[in-house]
Amino acid sequence: MSVVIEFKNVTKRYPLYHHIGSGIKELIFNPRRALSLLSGRSYLAIEDINFIIEKGESVALIGRNGAGKSTSLGLVAGVMKPSSGTVSVTGRVASMLELGGGFHPELTGRENIRLNATLLGLRRKELKQRMDKIIEFSELGDFIDEPIRVYSSGMLAKLGFSVITQVDPDILIIDEVLAVGDISFQRKCLATINDFKAKGVTILFVSHNLADVSNVCDRVIWIEDHKLRQMGKSADVIAAYKEAMA
Repeated sequence: MSVVIEFKNVTKRYPLYHHIGSGIKELIFNPRRALSLLSGRSYLAIEDINFIIEKGESVALIGRNGAGKSTSLGLVAGVMKPSSGTVSVTGRVASMLELGGGFHPELTGRENIRLNATLLGLRRKELKQRMDKIIEFSELGDFIDEPIRVYSSGMLAKLGFSVITQVDPDILIIDEVLAVGDISFQRKCLATINDFKAKGVTILFVSHNLADVSNVCDRVIWIEDHKLRQMGKSADVIAAYKEAMA
């Protein structure tokens, strides 16, 4: 098996900007102090994380809110870079990192399909051939020609996931998309994810629903307080996580 995702000593920090107590006066009369306050703090998202994911594996990232899971996904997707360490990713990546990500609120669902599919690497000819399947999967009916600013969160999830079903990624990244939408649509999504697994697509999955994690993933990476806490078979890591959360 070949390694398609590798984190080596990866740390990611975000700057925290202080409120300057004396406002503009402080900035004018004490610029050095003001600037040091502005640049002196940062938020640690993940620290010294190491792991590898091999081709065809289905791996979940679990942990409390704010532990660093979504940051890790963003690093894999290439939408951000680490503060230190290296992130290596081999292959074509398709991702749903946030609800409505890559969509424009004033465009219709159909127009946003074209936009999102292009961002995910589908050629115009491929999209034309697959558009009907995407719309059918979305279950949006006449809403497909309405601007997505009128969509509910469930409708946005349906639109986003419907595009994912018709791309051909090497790596599929999914962040909490199964947390919204009705039960029947969630089942369709899980069936689609399992279809990708059967095709040998590498899946990186984030969910607080541990039943979904068990159903989808062979291996789990547990991030706690921004650090790697445990990594191993899904059943073993989930059992340890549940015990720690009890």
